[in-house]
Amino acid sequence: MSFEIGMLSGSRPILAASPGIPRASPGRRLAALAALSSLLLLNPVSAYGALEKELAFTLGSFSFLFWGALVMWMCAGFAMVEAGSVSTRNASAICLKNLGSFSIASLAYFLVGFSIMYVAVEPGGWFGTVALHQVSSDAEIALLAGDSSSLAGVTDQGHASASAWFFQVVFVASACGIISGTLAERVKLFPFFVFVTVFSTIIYPVAGCWTWGGGWLADLGFKDFAGSTVVHSAGGWAALAGAIVVGARSGKFHKDGTIKPTPPNSVPTVVLGVFIIWLGFIGFNAGSWLSLGSAGDVVGISTVVVNTNLAAAAAVVTATFVSRWILRRRDLLDSLNGAIAGLVAIAAGPEIHGHGAAIFIGATGAVFCLAAKKTLESLKIDDEVGAVSAHMGAGIWGTLAASFAAGESLFVQALGVIAVGAFVFSVSILVWKILDFVLGVRISPEVEREGQDKAALGIEPFPEFVMAEAGDSQLARLRKDDRT
Repeated sequence: MSFEIGMLSGSRPILAASPGIPRASPGRRLAALAALSSLLLLNPVSAYGALEKELAFTLGSFSFLFWGALVMWMCAGFAMVEAGSVSTRNASAICLKNLGSFSIASLAYFLVGFSIMYVAVEPGGWFGTVALHQVSSDAEIALLAGDSSSLAGVTDQGHASASAWFFQVVFVASACGIISGTLAERVKLFPFFVFVTVFSTIIYPVAGCWTWGGGWLADLGFKDFAGSTVVHSAGGWAALAGAIVVGARSGKFHKDGTIKPTPPNSVPTVVLGVFIIWLGFIGFNAGSWLSLGSAGDVVGISTVVVNTNLAAAAAVVTATFVSRWILRRRDLLDSLNGAIAGLVAIAAGPEIHGHGAAIFIGATGAVFCLAAKKTLESLKIDDEVGAVSAHMGAGIWGTLAASFAAGESLFVQALGVIAVGAFVFSVSILVWKILDFVLGVRISPEVEREGQDKAALGIEPFPEFVMAEAGDSQLARLRKDDRT
């Protein structure tokens, strides 16, 4: 079945469903090139117009692939932050959890989730359709088969369908990374993977259908340029539901309400992860401009990149100085979470021309993040890496901030925040409870003490450390025996 590619105002491109893609033979490619050369000689004005359109198509397609690769790299950052934040006895399981969630999200969104989000969505609708699909259009398949007459139809699309689809799928995978970080060190792998499947197949696509897919929130004028609500708040709400059902780590909260410090096993790994996420957000926000075919596009993308960087930088500085006032401590991890909060907050409207507004939005996003973290701690909700506070808290603020920074309706923005939050949280907590009833979502106390690496995978993440520790202990015993 064929399917048009288009743009919904201020939202993601709609992709196409078609049969498999045959490769064009070298002879057919030469024939297409000869046809284009003939057109250049016979009608140079029309030919140069076609070349200009094809160049814009090429740049637009490449931009989706390039920005999408940066967003995919952001998933590596999530893995580094989570693996570096936990104890060494869980680091390998964390890596598997992140790799598995990315892979499952990619397959689930390809098979079903994308069609729910974009295919046959009625204007103002609530739900797309459930259909298996191939992302390339009929015109693209014909072009690859050697039909040069389909070139105009392909370039009219503005970009290759598959390139835009790839840019889409890394967003849902990023949202899954948020969920993974919150539940580190205590959630079972298999139930977590089942939840990621449901989230990527139904929960995220439905929320995306309402907004980027042209559904009822988009019809009201809801704006979320790069996903402060659609991706980050949605991931944060799903993570919060999981944290409530799974519960806190053993000993995390003392009886008097104080918190047991859980320092990361590798601070450099966490810092590296945050820098990777920062880089990934450049692709996250800049790629959401959705085109690269004119000087105006380049100027707009450049503005987005500058605002993204400024917001994150302002958030780091703010979190560093404000954390002592809000959390009664100054912690490197709070500053790092501040960076992520600033990046999340600006995502709803990074194309604004006022750089001062971007700095303000980022700095305030850090305050929202710290306040959300304080609230969760007071409620004894264990958010391992601060993902809920950074993504949900700052995501809510960033979406509302678009009302004054980008001239959007505060009522519509608030309605979108509430609607997406209520839907994602209620469905997520239902799914988590069902999984807990059927499979049990929390690891046993024994596994929690021993670590998931050894109990679930039968490996040590850093065997040289274990050997070094064993050697040191043996040396100490030998010295003691020598003294006696």
